[in-house]
Amino acid sequence: MTSLNRKLLRELWQLKAQVLAIALVIASGAALLIMALTTIEALEQTTTAYYERTRFADVFAEVKRAPERLAREIAAIPGVRLVETRIVEGAILDLPDFDEPVVGRLISLPEQGPQLLNTLVLRSGRLAAPNRPDEVVVSEPFAEAHRLGPGDSFGAVLRGRRRTLHVVGTALSPEFVYAIAPGGLMPDDQRFGVLWMGRDALAAAFDLKESFDSVTLALLRGADARDVIARLDVLLAPYGGTGAYDRSDQISNWFLQNEIVQQKNLSRLMPTIFLAVAAFLTNMVMTRLIATGRREIGLLKAFGYGDGTIAWHYAKMVLLIGGIGVLLGALVGAWLGHWNTRLYAEFYRFPFLLYRPGPTSFVAAALVSLGSALAGSLLAVRRAVVLPPAEAMLPPSPPSYRRSRLSDTVFARALDEPTRMILRRLLRWPLRSFLASAGLALSVAVLIMALQWLDAVDALVDSYFVEGQHQDATVAFTDLQPIAAVGSFERLPGVLSAEPYRSVPARLVHGHLSAREAITGVPAGAILSPVHDARRGRIEMPPDGLLLSRTLADLLQAKVGDQLSVEVLEGRRPRLRLPVVRIFDTYIGKPAYMEFGALNRAMRDGRVVSGLQVALDGAAQAVFLKRLKEIPDVAGILFRQAGIAKFYETMGETMFIFVGFFVAFAATLSVGVTYNSIRIALSERARELATLRVLGFSRWEISYILLGEIGLLTWLAIPLGCLLGFALAWYLTSAFGSELFRVPLVILDATYGKAALIALASTVACAAVVRRRLDHLDLIAVLKTRE
Repeated sequence: MTSLNRKLLRELWQLKAQVLAIALVIASGAALLIMALTTIEALEQTTTAYYERTRFADVFAEVKRAPERLAREIAAIPGVRLVETRIVEGAILDLPDFDEPVVGRLISLPEQGPQLLNTLVLRSGRLAAPNRPDEVVVSEPFAEAHRLGPGDSFGAVLRGRRRTLHVVGTALSPEFVYAIAPGGLMPDDQRFGVLWMGRDALAAAFDLKESFDSVTLALLRGADARDVIARLDVLLAPYGGTGAYDRSDQISNWFLQNEIVQQKNLSRLMPTIFLAVAAFLTNMVMTRLIATGRREIGLLKAFGYGDGTIAWHYAKMVLLIGGIGVLLGALVGAWLGHWNTRLYAEFYRFPFLLYRPGPTSFVAAALVSLGSALAGSLLAVRRAVVLPPAEAMLPPSPPSYRRSRLSDTVFARALDEPTRMILRRLLRWPLRSFLASAGLALSVAVLIMALQWLDAVDALVDSYFVEGQHQDATVAFTDLQPIAAVGSFERLPGVLSAEPYRSVPARLVHGHLSAREAITGVPAGAILSPVHDARRGRIEMPPDGLLLSRTLADLLQAKVGDQLSVEVLEGRRPRLRLPVVRIFDTYIGKPAYMEFGALNRAMRDGRVVSGLQVALDGAAQAVFLKRLKEIPDVAGILFRQAGIAKFYETMGETMFIFVGFFVAFAATLSVGVTYNSIRIALSERARELATLRVLGFSRWEISYILLGEIGLLTWLAIPLGCLLGFALAWYLTSAFGSELFRVPLVILDATYGKAALIALASTVACAAVVRRRLDHLDLIAVLKTRE
């Protein structure tokens, strides 16, 4: 081992606590980056493998009723490789362990031969046998929620007729990786399940013999999906087609791909913060090390060591510190990535998990981490390289002190001497003080950004579910019902009031831009489910025209007064020209509204409803639920309180864990900055503090002089951290916004307070460690050190 390498190891050992603090900050940034990159890699690999093995379709379309012979014409569309027609219908399920009616989606299985597309992955049992009309395969999450297995039975209402269905197997499907009920926001396996049964049984139950109401396509490699969809829409339009869509708009896949995009956003933001602080800490330590090692640098140059050798010596020190951080970060990041991927695999219900992170993620994290550490030390290393040997052998020139105007102020004269020492030091090196305070502020900012998500979820739920909805349940009908259904429901036991709504699938076009979105008709003066603006509250329905959510308006680049072309995708399929009369803000979805009567007039099919908003008497709710299971035309029901509970449950499964991770990482950041700042200050002022002890200052007084500086910097860092935290929260809420969710930028005062308390606790802990070291200061050894 060379003498320089022995010197390197000796210096690292002497600075072991500071080295560990810096390495932990680097490890935090590397771990977050590796976690995000490996999670993205695993999700993409698992999704691709799952979709390929189960032949997940490229194009989907629903139709009212189309003859089976139409499949040959669909197969003849250029670019189509496979066509599979099927029957997809809704049903109300009556589970023995659950009082509420459960929404079921029934999907047909071929009577002969295997599925061509969207093939099932059997998890237990077998597929439904031909000529056994009451056998079903149920989705595994639904089976787990109700403890169902092969051999169990439950009731169901299919097109008004009650049946008993027998479970023969459980399965997973690529079409329902993320399974939500129509109109729902989160998967609720207790209230929504997918069932597969024989084609002939479904055809007989829903009067679809030799017909289909759903079709899926697989395309040839390189085929233009938009051209295929356009041709498919033309074929299906006479039979009540509601518009085909490709895989990217399939609801389950859309959720999954959106999650991958959010992971990519996370991989860009969070590691950047930690690695920027790591660069700052490396600069602090190397600057101090080079300043105290001037004499050694001069001797090395005098003995013939070149500038490049000395530069490489200090660069190796930085690389070793960074290497320790990268190694720790790789271990923690790989574990977090595996845990994170398993969490997603359970949430999105994959039948298998491919977590095989390649070297790319680890190499990228190592290069970024080491690069940031080297960049931080660049200026300090340069000072060592350019230092002439003769100058290096001399002590550094003492700073030039002069009396400032602040010294003569009443405020300055009112301060005691130790406090003036603290302020003088901060004011004489303002840049260094600011950088130390900025590092602490970043830890506060990360805490605020993490804790803000809890505030945001509460605000979202309060705006959407509490202020924007007053119904207890939303009932959807299988087919359009006459307006008289409102009165019929109001006469049911437990129903206090009912309001109609109508939902019309449509394609909204503005110029060259278009969006597929249902237009919901809401009665003027609606009380149970009015249109709600997240910023301004309830909106009165205008007599005509469209109300667009801001997300939809931005997507179409439409503003108030613009005329939109509306292509209705059901019934007589009229083409309308409607003005945009108002744009409102909402945190969930991208809805479009129209006055209920005006929408019915535009559709020209009478006064009909798609469903009802219902207010219930809690005391009679059980009777209502029992009667609801017997009503033939009900396709589904959503309960507002169940939606709120499921929303919190789903978000809570991951949010509190991630917030905990970020709090731990932010505390690491705070400890790294605080400990290094105090230790460097102690190294620089050891002789000064020892002199003060000899002159009669007590241990508490010199502790106050040393620790009061970092205390003041922490006090200054808190408001700066609050501002940075607000900025980070704003960026994160903007980056994570999607067509489905927009996270509101809400930060409660308590959140700022929690972040400040955690930062103060980290500072106090570091100060206690250094205070103990200060108590054991060797006055004689320190006073003998060479200036």
